[in-house]
Amino acid sequence: MKKIIWLLASTVLSTSPALAEMLDVEKDELKFGFIKLTDMAPLAVAYEKGYFEDEGLFVTLEAQANWKVLLDGVIDGQLDGAHMLAGQPLAATIGYGTKAHIVTPFSMDLNGNGITVSNDIWEQMKPNVPLMDDGRPQHPISAAALTPVVESYKDQGTPFNMGMVFPVSTHNYELRYWLAAGGLQPGYYSPEDVSGQIGADVYLSVTPPPQMPATMEAGTIFGYSVGEPWNQQAVFKGIGVPVITDYELWKNNPEKVFGITAEFAQDYPNTTLALTKALIRAAIWLDENDNGNRPEAVDILSRSEYVGADREVIANSMTGTFEYEKGDVRDVPDFNVFFRHYATYPFYSDAIWYLSQMRRWGQIAKPQTDDWFIDTAKSVYRPDIYLKAARLLVDEDLANEADFPWDSDGFKAPTPAEDVIDAIPYDGRSPNAYLDSLPIGLKGQQIVVGSKVQG
Repeated sequence: MKKIIWLLASTVLSTSPALAEMLDVEKDELKFGFIKLTDMAPLAVAYEKGYFEDEGLFVTLEAQANWKVLLDGVIDGQLDGAHMLAGQPLAATIGYGTKAHIVTPFSMDLNGNGITVSNDIWEQMKPNVPLMDDGRPQHPISAAALTPVVESYKDQGTPFNMGMVFPVSTHNYELRYWLAAGGLQPGYYSPEDVSGQIGADVYLSVTPPPQMPATMEAGTIFGYSVGEPWNQQAVFKGIGVPVITDYELWKNNPEKVFGITAEFAQDYPNTTLALTKALIRAAIWLDENDNGNRPEAVDILSRSEYVGADREVIANSMTGTFEYEKGDVRDVPDFNVFFRHYATYPFYSDAIWYLSQMRRWGQIAKPQTDDWFIDTAKSVYRPDIYLKAARLLVDEDLANEADFPWDSDGFKAPTPAEDVIDAIPYDGRSPNAYLDSLPIGLKGQQIVVGSKVQG
């Protein structure tokens, strides 16, 4: 019925600029996958606001059980594209886990994650956390406050377990970054041992995002790293306390991407441009008027077919605030960023950071040259497609010329020390020098052999 209605509308509105510029798409019926997280919002908005249909695309959105099922669905063609962990296209393309060439013409957001610990762990951490004049904890909270807790568990012979959503997820790398910045070893991977727990002080394992709060409440894990709304859900349920957001860990860090196979991009170039146009429009809508559309976005996301969490829980972070301890609500206007700060542009330097973390923890087992990191990033992140789509939107008066980095070489300016919790700057043009600057993690010619780092 929706398709019929759209066809009638196109007849009536055939003189409108947007429809006059419609691309001749090669494939108009598409199925996209997503995981129930608030950062899938560009997909939901593009569907609900009719942006896909404006491009002649008839899209079905389908929630997936977990990230592996989602990736497999894109690879085998059951899904035409999906909301993905930024590490997934990179890992698949280099053959870590699954081998497939996945590309992204669109980055979905910045920030949006947090690290939460159980109430019991928080009570043990609090004596180690500096306080502000009003008695509230001073943020950002370093993992150094967790170190004595982990040591006490080790002394008792109890493994200190925490959850993350997938081995190549932002959440895994952010949790590892936070732990290492506080002096804790999160463990290494090797070709023979993909647990990621070699030499670990803290043992990280996979838990699907919606199951995080219940898994922690059951005592299986003592904390976790996840996207929203599952940190705020722990606060609302009274079972945990978010100790840091990724905005505090690394200001305006890259997050999810929209992934398609390289074959899809090659076989359906106009369809790829059209879906990218629709997603850019959705991102613009999500951030425009100082987040003025976020309450409507929250209404959309709270529906069962999308995220399905309580509206109040989703609104807690999507509308520019974040709650730590119960009642400790603070302004974090950039907790979720969908368009500003060039959030949707697929920067090579973002891809290189993910690759650097894969190398840091042994998922990339052998040393690689800087050129290898850069070339791999360029094979997956496709700013050329993104800018073609953006140019079409500007020409149609659906986007502003000034909102896109037309002259970018694909690299952001280096992240300054003050924007990262451990005060170590990041320059995507020099990944090996960056790895050498990190106190914990593989660097240079080092490799993991058995349970030891050699080199």
